[in-house]
Amino acid sequence: MIIRTQKGAQSDLLACPASDILYGGARGGGKSHGILLDFAKHAYKHGSHVTGILFRRTYPELEDLQSKAQRIFPFLGATYKAGARTWNFSSGASLKMRYLQSEDSVNSYIGHEYTWMGFDQLDSWPKQSTVDKLKANLRNPHGIPSRMVSTANPGGVGHNWIKARYIDPAPPRTLINNNGSATKCYIPATVYDNEILMKADPDYISRLKDSGAEWLVRAWLYGDWDIVAGGMFDDVWKRDKHVIEPFEIPKSWRVDRSFDWGSSAPFSVQWWAESDGTPAPNGNVYPRGTLFHIAEWYGYNGNPNEGIKMLASEIARGIIEIEKGMKRRVSPAGADPSIFATSNGTSIADEMARVGVRWEKADNARKAGWEKLRRLMKASLKDRMEEAGLFVFSTCRQFIRTVPSLPRDGRDMEDLDTSTEDHIADACRYRIMRVTSRLITQRIRSL
Repeated sequence: MIIRTQKGAQSDLLACPASDILYGGARGGGKSHGILLDFAKHAYKHGSHVTGILFRRTYPELEDLQSKAQRIFPFLGATYKAGARTWNFSSGASLKMRYLQSEDSVNSYIGHEYTWMGFDQLDSWPKQSTVDKLKANLRNPHGIPSRMVSTANPGGVGHNWIKARYIDPAPPRTLINNNGSATKCYIPATVYDNEILMKADPDYISRLKDSGAEWLVRAWLYGDWDIVAGGMFDDVWKRDKHVIEPFEIPKSWRVDRSFDWGSSAPFSVQWWAESDGTPAPNGNVYPRGTLFHIAEWYGYNGNPNEGIKMLASEIARGIIEIEKGMKRRVSPAGADPSIFATSNGTSIADEMARVGVRWEKADNARKAGWEKLRRLMKASLKDRMEEAGLFVFSTCRQFIRTVPSLPRDGRDMEDLDTSTEDHIADACRYRIMRVTSRLITQRIRSL
């Protein structure tokens, strides 16, 4: 029996020189077989000093992966030691098969050394930190290039951090420089790349199309990482409707900013324009009160939920520099209520005000805020808008990356899961609740 890669994505995987690769995306793309073949190539290329480890999240999942290995590795001269759950190759290389159900289990591998590491269905791990801790074990004294290969589908619990790490930075099959010496790459694969499956089971695509909701079909059939799976905004957000190209803001429109504080966690500063009903330069007339997210500053270090620990005064000076380039008056809007809390007679808001940046204390009603945001998003879906809506300039990439895919809290479906990267969403909520509060005040005054 001859074992070889299929043309296309599998062959691209084995040929890719990157040291950190995400392979796959859709179901049926031959991901598991591809990752097994990648290790086999590594084993025979580098010989007896090769040590590898391949993870699945749970033991039943590991058993499924092992059954696939049994159909490939023996034909490549490898034997399996069941007690040690390890494959030994004729080149002298070895591959451990392990499951990793919790982050605490990572401690069992401290001090280990591997030349190759794999994660099958990386999206089943909710935290990037789990993978990063294990990646520190990719080292060896023999000069063998270290390699990490992962497979994943969109829509899993790890969707957001995987998308931020591999999908968003560059187009597929692009080598991304990562910390100088290491490189990352995303190689997509769909069922259409798996000729063996297509011939053996021609009805598989039809079953995928009947698998469920539209977002699930887009994820499983096409490997679409822009899907929002069961999120707070999945039924009201459409990228082709909400994301628009920037235009010059009319002078009669209000421009302001909102703020979510963070130090060890990210901070978010957002700039907004509010339509007064006069025509926009793109030729459209938007209902009075329609909001446009026109600029952003997201204080994170490149990893989701990790801030850059800037001082409040430093953030204020940065805001002033950014607004100099806007060449128009920017008003304060809603800010994180926590910045107004005093300690030793002063507050974060006071520190920023001394530099020249002032804020309004935001309405922190979470559920009412999310419902308001959903209404604004839904209003923007109509070709002829009757109510105020919300749009996002295409340059606000961090908003587009994080907000549409935020999940609901499993214990309270009317709120967001606060363990996710929700800082930009909070800053957005502070701004739109300012609209709500102001309109209520206007109605009261008119009575």
